[in-house]
Amino acid sequence: MRVNSDFSKNALMLPTQYRWQTSPQAGVERVMLDRIGAEKARATSVVRYAPESTFPSHAHPGGEEILVLSGTFSDESGDYPQGFYLRNPPGSSHAPKSKSGATIFVKLWQMCVTEATSVRINTHDPATWITQNNRLICPLYQDDNEVTKLVKLTPQQPLFDNLKAHNALELFVLGGSVIHNEVEYTKGSWLRLPSTSKALISAGNNSATIYLKVGNFINIGCGG
Repeated sequence: MRVNSDFSKNALMLPTQYRWQTSPQAGVERVMLDRIGAEKARATSVVRYAPESTFPSHAHPGGEEILVLSGTFSDESGDYPQGFYLRNPPGSSHAPKSKSGATIFVKLWQMCVTEATSVRINTHDPATWITQNNRLICPLYQDDNEVTKLVKLTPQQPLFDNLKAHNALELFVLGGSVIHNEVEYTKGSWLRLPSTSKALISAGNNSATIYLKVGNFINIGCGG
């Protein structure tokens, strides 16, 4: 299966374009944002757990990255309410579940094979935020292949100060809206832009909070 698998092109999805699909596990649905592969795939998805839903224990040979969008997501390591960011390194395994229901943003098989440390960040904790280039930033993860963070923008504030050459970037709108090429992307929107694009991105007329990843998304040595 291939969904938005050409990384040389823009890939965009508004929440009005979501198409929820059932997963192999009852009570768990997903929207496929990008995907290369069948059930075991390099994938980016929005996944929705119904209350009391569970998923059998399974391994993640290529690692797993999660941002909890709503509700509370749980596994053997704990309970993670909305706003938690998790990274489970390659070779890890777990049995996810949700007692009250949850929606999560998930990326599979997109980590360097050398990554070995689990990450758990409560992005609601003020101590996790810093000011950088007049923007509020919550650093989530950084290595030679990627920089991942949350960014808060004031109304109409540009994401970048200039349009110098950049790596590929991906963003998910967590609050407010952003403008790209004169199109407004509201909460729940997803964009992936290649390094050849001009990243003309700014907050809308209200403030915006976004998940942002900048890096080399097709590096084979790092799960691409």
